[in-house]
Amino acid sequence: MRIFIIIWLGQTVSIIGSGMTGFAFTIWVWELTHQVTAIALFGLFAQLPQVLIAPIAGFIVDRWNRKYLMVVGDTVSGVVAIAVLLLYSTTHLQLWHLYLAVAIQGIFEVIQELAYSTSISTMMPKQHYSRVSSLRFLSDYGSSIIAPTLAGILYSVIGLVGILIIDIVSFVFAVTTVLGVHIPQPSMTTVNTQSFTNWKQEIYFGWHYIAVRPSLLAMLVLAFVFTFAHDFGLSIYSPMVLALTGNDAKVLGTLASAAGIGGIVGVLLINSWGGFKRRIDGVLLGMIGVGLGKIIFSLAKTPLIWIPAQFCSSVNFPILGSSCDAIWLTKVNPQIQGRVFATLKVVTLIASTVAYLIAGPLADYIFEPAMMPDGSLAPILGWIFGTGKGSGMAVLYFISSLGMLFIGLSGYAFRTLRNVETILPDHDANTANVKPYV
Repeated sequence: MRIFIIIWLGQTVSIIGSGMTGFAFTIWVWELTHQVTAIALFGLFAQLPQVLIAPIAGFIVDRWNRKYLMVVGDTVSGVVAIAVLLLYSTTHLQLWHLYLAVAIQGIFEVIQELAYSTSISTMMPKQHYSRVSSLRFLSDYGSSIIAPTLAGILYSVIGLVGILIIDIVSFVFAVTTVLGVHIPQPSMTTVNTQSFTNWKQEIYFGWHYIAVRPSLLAMLVLAFVFTFAHDFGLSIYSPMVLALTGNDAKVLGTLASAAGIGGIVGVLLINSWGGFKRRIDGVLLGMIGVGLGKIIFSLAKTPLIWIPAQFCSSVNFPILGSSCDAIWLTKVNPQIQGRVFATLKVVTLIASTVAYLIAGPLADYIFEPAMMPDGSLAPILGWIFGTGKGSGMAVLYFISSLGMLFIGLSGYAFRTLRNVETILPDHDANTANVKPYV
């Protein structure tokens, strides 16, 4: 646990630094363009390269030292931040530079993330998977409190330059903590010592492994549809709030802090309570809770309702995510987790990329014009969502939220999904039966 905590602290500091930079980039791009598509393209350019690299990344993580892969991922992200800092300082920074930067960071981020997540099962016994996973959510939500608040305050004081410097220092701290500890590596077996020449078989290993296990396949489909619905709304969330509040960055920062506090409360619940006995209940009920909170958010028109709705929605994410992670960590052998988790990563990235690709243009060119006072949808939906800037995005956000609620409820209709923990044995109960290919 001591080794994990050291690594976790370093990654938490890095996440805070990156969160500050991401928040500053959002404000900078919105001030520059006032277009939802311009902000949504950040997600597209960050995730599209990850879709292409993730299968290879899984192969790499299963074969190479995971500690040094984490170091490489953080180092490259730091170098990219330095490049952006130099471009901005010399007044040469353009929007396409940022898209290129997030694309490069995305490639190495997926390798770093896979190395980090697959190291958990080599450091911790399975009864602690949910708690350890919840600590990772604590990093994310803790940063969502600290990062927007600091960035919102410091952006007008030290500007983008100062925030980028803080981000670079955070990467250095993360690399230092990882280099200072020993991370156990899984033993190599026939499962992951196949010939280097058979790249195609290696890359598609994760897909085959999941496809012949219907319960894991159901988990994969669930992850795809929920990620699509969630990230569809996420891609328009910041511009929606900015449009509805007259570009008030303080409101956006306050909402991010409310989300962070909700997430921390969820982490504390998991660590004190231990979560649902059936972890699939944590997954599905968490999705239902997220959907309900976001539906209320989309219907509201004031921060007085947004803040508690955001808080209640965010409480569910650590419960949902840690339960889901624990199922995958328990059911998949650590020796092949890199390739199997890479498949999960590819599927969720594809869902997220498509969501970001669709949501921006839908908001800019269809729903926003349609919800203007003289728009085609204003007479029908204006009494619910209002009219004017941001109202069209509110309609889209409601649709995505309703989708999340429906996905969580419908999960109980499928036996292979709701009984995943009893249908599929734990990896340490059937290690001898794991096949390198089926």
